Amino acid sequence: MKVLLVGESWVSEATHYKGFDSFTSVTFHSGADWYNAALRSKGIEVEQLYAHDVPAKFPFTKAGLDAYDAVVLSDIGTNSFLLPTETWLQGKSAPNRLTLLAEWVKEGGALIMAGGYLSFQGFEAKARFAGTAVEAVLPVTCLTHDDRVETPEGSVPQVHAATHPVLAGVPAEMPALLGYNRVTLKPGATLVASVNGDPLIAAAEAGKGRALVWTSDIGPHWCPETFVKWDGFAPLMANMIAWVAGK
Repeated sequence: MKVLLVGESWVSEATHYKGFDSFTSVTFHSGADWYNAALRSKGIEVEQLYAHDVPAKFPFTKAGLDAYDAVVLSDIGTNSFLLPTETWLQGKSAPNRLTLLAEWVKEGGALIMAGGYLSFQGFEAKARFAGTAVEAVLPVTCLTHDDRVETPEGSVPQVHAATHPVLAGVPAEMPALLGYNRVTLKPGATLVASVNGDPLIAAAEAGKGRALVWTSDIGPHWCPETFVKWDGFAPLMANMIAWVAGK
């Protein structure tokens, strides 16, 4: 199987003050190293489209999406899909790639949204998936305000559908998570697991396709090292891909 992981990277600028003088540095970071390694350990091919490349390089056509068995959106907001270079800088029209992605799912595609500061509605509601075509195919409804739940003390997930294929071969007890995006379960969707009473893993059919959400991170900080090093992490993440892809 081939997966397109969209986002889960960032560029940081820092200013360093040393007495009278100062200078800046710019660094690139990816939060997907644990996740990508977990999927590859299960024989899944992963192509990561870094966040800064999404406006120009996320597929503009169904044929482009058809190159993948599943698409995973992680910590990447709607503006990156809605504002390609041609639109943002040149004022030219372009396909609405949120609508394109949703239609692809309904025609048999496979979509996962993972949590993060720019997932679902996100930090200060800047991700803005509420009311979009993508939200319409997800098994959950987004809030319309900042939806982050920070639990630095740790919150242990609770399983609700132990026989769901997503949990096949996964140890019964998951380690604690340090945060997630709060969403509400849609009628007819399957709640596989929750955290603090809110959906953590939810799954649903979407037309001829499937969609699933994992409302916490796929790596630190919300998904701490104790979780990504847990022997259930790789099978859990791989099972999610297998289920949405119908494999």
